[in-house]
Amino acid sequence: MLFIGLTGSIATGKSFAAKEFKKLGCYVIDADELAHKALMKDSNIYHRIVSIFGNKIVDKDGNIDRNRLGKIVLNDKEKLKLLEDIVHPEIRRLRNKRIDDIIKKDKNAIIIYDVPLLFEKKMQNMFDYTIVVYAPFDVQIKRLMARNSLSYDEAKKRISIQMPIDEKIKLSDFVIDNSGSAEKTKDQIKEIFNRLRKK
Repeated sequence: MLFIGLTGSIATGKSFAAKEFKKLGCYVIDADELAHKALMKDSNIYHRIVSIFGNKIVDKDGNIDRNRLGKIVLNDKEKLKLLEDIVHPEIRRLRNKRIDDIIKKDKNAIIIYDVPLLFEKKMQNMFDYTIVVYAPFDVQIKRLMARNSLSYDEAKKRISIQMPIDEKIKLSDFVIDNSGSAEKTKDQIKEIFNRLRKK
């Protein structure tokens, strides 16, 4: 089994790369999807979060509204830490269960963990290898403005709160340059996949 960390920055094309690795036969675990699952009504930590942050974070169907919760913790570091201390162990539990299930059916699996804050959270040591999906700043800006209907300044602000992509490149084992055509990106992904398969 190989455990690979896949990351990038906002609008660099990380989700596209994850889908391509899946097509090639890798197992993909999405950290955002696990975070979403951790907050669902039937999760282990749902009641704890609601009791701490109040019913104002719950929508009419009884689900935690991630936007409302996000607004509470966005400007309050203590509350953000409190939330992370509750959510992160549950994400780890869900991730480890998913890995165990995969290994039971395929002991030679290549597992890709798609995680946005891999380097920010200093997670690199838990992986056999790390991959960064890169796109230059001007490409990020264009994609983000188009995708999220943002102004130039709003897009720039979102990019600036993350670790610079150049720093992530220095820390990674493999880099996918997603500034060109989709076909060029796919070729790089295939090459990395073939190198991983030999390891």
